[in-house]
Amino acid sequence: MHIVIVSGMSGAGKSQALHTLEDQGYYCIDNLPLELLDRALDTERVLKRKKIAIGIDVRSGKKYLEKLPEKVTQLKQRFKTDVLYLYAGKSVLIKRYDETRRKHPLSEKEIPLREAILKEYELLEPIREAADLQIDTSATDIYELANLIKTRVSGSDNRALSLMFQSFGFKYGTPRDSDFLFDVRCLPNPYWIPELRGHTGLEPVVTDWLSSQQLVKEMNADLINFLGNWIPHFIENQRAYLTVSIGCTGGHHRSVYLTESLADHFRKTYGSSVIVIHRELN
Repeated sequence: MHIVIVSGMSGAGKSQALHTLEDQGYYCIDNLPLELLDRALDTERVLKRKKIAIGIDVRSGKKYLEKLPEKVTQLKQRFKTDVLYLYAGKSVLIKRYDETRRKHPLSEKEIPLREAILKEYELLEPIREAADLQIDTSATDIYELANLIKTRVSGSDNRALSLMFQSFGFKYGTPRDSDFLFDVRCLPNPYWIPELRGHTGLEPVVTDWLSSQQLVKEMNADLINFLGNWIPHFIENQRAYLTVSIGCTGGHHRSVYLTESLADHFRKTYGSSVIVIHRELN
């Protein structure tokens, strides 16, 4: 049985995640109070299912949320269990609530929306700490989130590791969901070559130029050596998800090229478990 516990900030996409998992054949239970979790998993109707997704939010209360890490440990002794935590920036969440006119579960007359979001963030800390995979949905639409869920969560129930390589541009902010983050802005930049500026690190005219640069070769070899040495230790430690982020200035040339190069190399070992995202090109 594969159990996915879906939680995170209200407005960050939990409902969309559950809908996607339901489409992938998961039996979904939304807003389950934590005190009922054991009872739900011991019912005959649930035990017959091979894939289950359970939505848990802040309404479970501080008392039960603090017990979640211990509960997850117990579940992992019985079933393959993953905890998915979704979050977004405070300003993004406020905008989403303004657009949908929904009421935040902690928002009351004496607690404005901004304070409710901060309070929720604090209450969900135990779940965030127990999460196997965290996804920042600040710049993700519902289709991109659905694709991430399909490739990283519902597609990982029989995999030892879901390994994602993503490129990004530092000028647009660093991704907050990285396990490893590497800065490659020290490398020769195709942006300063007029005939290369309008192309990306996916195109031969740029890849040929970058592959001829000695510093790029050395960086690529060092990253392969470092990750090749340490990824197996994460697998031994029962890690189901690993995200490696490669950043350059704009996220169009150097980081894209190296992300593709690393993904090609590690596909030889991890096959379809390797996922690639180019944040700025998307």
